[in-house]
Parts: sequence; C-alpha cells; structure tokens
Amino acid sequence: MLNKKVFHKSYEPLKLFMNKKIVIFISGKGSNAKNLINYFSDNKELVISHVFSNNKHSDLNSYLLNTKVQFFLFEEKEISGKVFDELKKINPKLIILAGFLKKIPPSYLSFFKNKIINIHPSLLPKYGGKGMYGSNIHKKVIQNKESESGITIHYVSKEYDAGKIIFQKKIKVDKNDTPKKLEEKIHKLEYEYFPKIVESLLT
Repeated sequence: MLNKKVFHKSYEPLKLFMNKKIVIFISGKGSNAKNLINYFSDNKELVISHVFSNNKHSDLNSYLLNTKVQFFLFEEKEISGKVFDELKKINPKLIILAGFLKKIPPSYLSFFKNKIINIHPSLLPKYGGKGMYGSNIHKKVIQNKESESGITIHYVSKEYDAGKIIFQKKIKVDKNDTPKKLEEKIHKLEYEYFPKIVESLLT
C-alpha cells in the first residue's frame, strides 16, 4: 500500500508551487537520489519534491526525515494506479529514474512526454536492456575486455534503455580494474554529471 510521509513541520507548502518540481524513482539504496537532493537543496527554482521507491529496505526514508522531500513507498502493482494518480497531482517538470529497475508503463510516457529520464551505467546501446544494471553490467564489461565504459543519460521510452540519448561520458577501463573498481569509477561520473545535466534540462 502506498505510504506517504507527512510534510516536515517547518515546510511551507505554498512555496513548492512556485518552483519546478522534480520527482525521483529508486529501487536500490538511493545514492544517486541522495546526491541529487544535496545538489539541489539550496536551489530556489528547482526542487526535489518527492522520492518514490519500491524498495522497503531503502534507508533513504530516514535520511529524508529532516528535509522537505516526501518519500513514497509503493508496491509494484500500484505503479499504474495510485502512484500514477499521485504523480498527476504533483505535476513534476521532470521525473528521474535513478536506479529504478521496473519498466515504466505507457501511460506515464504519454502523460509525461519527454519528462522522464534515466541514468544507465554503460555507454548505450552497449550493455543495455532487461537485466542489465549495476554489477551485471560491470562484470560483462570486464569479462569482454572493453577498453572504455561510462554513463548514459537518456529519455525513457517503451523499451529498456532505448530512448533518445541526452548525454554520455566515457571513462577508461584499466587492465587491473575489477567490476567493483569499475563500479566505483562509474559512480563518481554519475555523482559529478547527473545533477548538472538535470539542471541544464530545466534551466
């Protein structure tokens, strides 16, 4: 069942409607979400207003308790109903998938046309598609002895990782890199560039 966190009592709801709202979806720990929230914390124009998660074990909710960001925990079956209805009420300028592993329903793509983006830890179209996420990708990159990897930020489409590419950043894969080392290097790219690209899309 969809769980909604109440506003922090110091929050002033009316201010939210004067700003461009950003919503984030996560399935994992939420490290990219946390980085985005920190980046935009003092921004008067762009506001991370909500985080939606289908991971009941995420510790991001506790992190958000002292922020202005609302946290919604939902079950997969609710994404086309309660979650979609809530999103329409929020009416965000941008929906960000930051490690969200479920497929976005077609209704989202129609209603929020060109407003949903995703970050992927490879240089698409390489290592994209269903099941290709996180360590699965980095293991394949090392196994195939690729000379480079990187990140791709793209619009979300009906197929996994197939939407129009917005931005890519390459990084060299060293001979002594392990999947874990490569993952750490990729995370650094994500933390540096993802907030900047989001900002550029909305300003």
